Amino acid sequence: QVHLVESGGGLVQPGGSLRLSCAASGRTLSSYAMGWFRQAPGKEREFVAAISRSGAYYADSVKGRFTISRDNAKSTVYLQMSSLKPEDTAIFYCAAKGSTSSSYSYHYDYWGQGTQVTVSS
Repeated sequence: QVHLVESGGGLVQPGGSLRLSCAASGRTLSSYAMGWFRQAPGKEREFVAAISRSGAYYADSVKGRFTISRDNAKSTVYLQMSSLKPEDTAIFYCAAKGSTSSSYSYHYDYWGQGTQVTVSS
């Protein structure tokens, strides 16, 4: 069992930056692939980024603006977001699954409660 807790969300102006954190407990984070997803009001949950031992990959909509990273010693995954746009406004969730990354939310076994990101002037 893995327990995930996101933090770092908030209100930011367009063009600004935020860093989200996802702290994991329960089992060794290094054995899991980790993903970030987001859900905007009235929309389905969508893939943002994922990281595993084989590397990281991103949704086209965030490529070049967001960076996913992990610190296994701290059991924490990060999502550094820059050049934020109003359309990035959503609840951001982190998730964990077996060792192979995936962009499909139904592949993930464990989810955090989410953190709200609002991009507005």
